[in-house]
Amino acid sequence: MRHLNYNHLLYFWTVAREGSIAKATQSLHLTPQTISGQLKLLEDAVGEPLFNRVGRGLVMTETGHLVYQYADEIFTLGAELTSRVKTGRVVVPAVLAVGVVNSIPKLIASRILQPVLHSEIAIRLVCQEGGLEALLGDLAIHQLDLVLSDRPIPSGLSVKAFSHALGSSEIALFVRKGSNRQYEKDFPRSLDKAPILLPTMDNPIRRALDDWFDQQGISPTLVAEFEDSALMKAFGEAGNGIFPAPAAISEEVEQMYRCRRIGPAIAVEEKYYAISPERKLKHPAVLNIIENARRELLLR
Repeated sequence: MRHLNYNHLLYFWTVAREGSIAKATQSLHLTPQTISGQLKLLEDAVGEPLFNRVGRGLVMTETGHLVYQYADEIFTLGAELTSRVKTGRVVVPAVLAVGVVNSIPKLIASRILQPVLHSEIAIRLVCQEGGLEALLGDLAIHQLDLVLSDRPIPSGLSVKAFSHALGSSEIALFVRKGSNRQYEKDFPRSLDKAPILLPTMDNPIRRALDDWFDQQGISPTLVAEFEDSALMKAFGEAGNGIFPAPAAISEEVEQMYRCRRIGPAIAVEEKYYAISPERKLKHPAVLNIIENARRELLLR
């Protein structure tokens, strides 16, 4: 790589952040031709393209994502330095980007991540949802600092990342409040033929619940399957069937989704993991997340 021009890096960072050269022109008060020329000079210095043109828009390449990560740190630190010199304290928050696997209950994710917002260090939390493999891809190219998952990194998946166990919660079953009490009587036998909402087959607790039903000799009537746990609960709130949720958040589930707990699925539990690019964690916010989760979720 040739000598890096920080003005060129600033123009690239602004275009990536704004999403287009047209929007960046307003922020930088430069013409589109000037910005395009500066981007070309930066790409020449890096030795690889930073954007691909898709239709009328620009999409960062893998190298572009990597350069953006460093540029973001550089200009965030610059803003912190200016703030420290002017006021004697840092007022610009650092950014912690976290991916949350969409099968994890939002209430669990919220509980795990709460310490970030109460940290002594000013941190701006950025969360995105998605499937595990897609989030691991973003982790690999440094778009994410951490991934919260209900399963460890799948074997055979070529990604340099490490799974850190956070804890687990027993699974309980819930039904809409106001429905009759037939399911509490003779539980879990009462679930036989009962309408039920379940996660899709790729969710670890789905397989565990199916095994538990077999062990109990019961066959609930499967009404619908969901990849997103919040959507499943919303259907349960509408009275479409019984649904599972972690016992650790029973009170919150009952209040938020106007339902009641009818009993536990004995020996069925959901496990939680923090996946990071490093084996030995150093980021203070990430360490705080993990320590708090292990206390809250009673790691076994």
